[in-house]
Amino acid sequence: MEKVKTHEAEIPVEERLRALYSLQLVDSEIDKIKTLRGELPLEVQDLEDEIAGLETRLGNFREEVVNLDKAVLKKNNEITEAESLIKKYEEQQKNVRNNREFDSLSKEIEYQNLEIELFNKKIKEFNAQIEEKKVVIADSEATLVDRKADLENKKKELDEIISDTQKEEQGLYKKSDKIQSVIEERLLTAYKRIRSNARNGLAVVPVQRDACGGCFNQIPPQRQLDIKSRKKIIVCEYCGRILVDDEIISESHL
Repeated sequence: MEKVKTHEAEIPVEERLRALYSLQLVDSEIDKIKTLRGELPLEVQDLEDEIAGLETRLGNFREEVVNLDKAVLKKNNEITEAESLIKKYEEQQKNVRNNREFDSLSKEIEYQNLEIELFNKKIKEFNAQIEEKKVVIADSEATLVDRKADLENKKKELDEIISDTQKEEQGLYKKSDKIQSVIEERLLTAYKRIRSNARNGLAVVPVQRDACGGCFNQIPPQRQLDIKSRKKIIVCEYCGRILVDDEIISESHL
């Protein structure tokens, strides 16, 4: 741990500022490539999520239709059983010994007829539900086809952009890693934190026309002299970005 601190102390502030500004240039180029992709990666992810949701929904609807078909079959079987009982009771009525037995069988027949009416009502309800779900399934299947086509087009578009920029991007990431390796961890962490909070991803900015190149607030003359002296790392008191002078900018390149 002591060796790291000694190594950090040996790196002049000027070199740290040059490294930070070089890193900013590289990271800004990577940002430009990502901007080319725009919202495509998010759109692809959203479509994939929507398709997964539609497929799950379709699976549930299809299962519900299967269960409703089973329920209809069960009710039809119950109707068949009720009709068999009615025939049985009607045959028994032909051999009754008194009115009481006849009336008792008549009540059983009436009950079975009421059951058949109820079963038919349930079958009608189940069939209506099946038809409704089939309509939803058809609509969902059509939507799924459209979304899959959209996804294929978006992926193709994204793949083309990635293919065109992949080599350049990989080279930039290698440069970024190489520069980061010479910047001490504490300073690198601060750079990344500032960059993540900045709207345009700029953590290191020049002083331009006596103002911060990030937030454009005026910088006092004495502070500008301190920045040009490169004796310490100075941040903008308004936006917190690291400030560098024009000479470092003119000497820096990708």
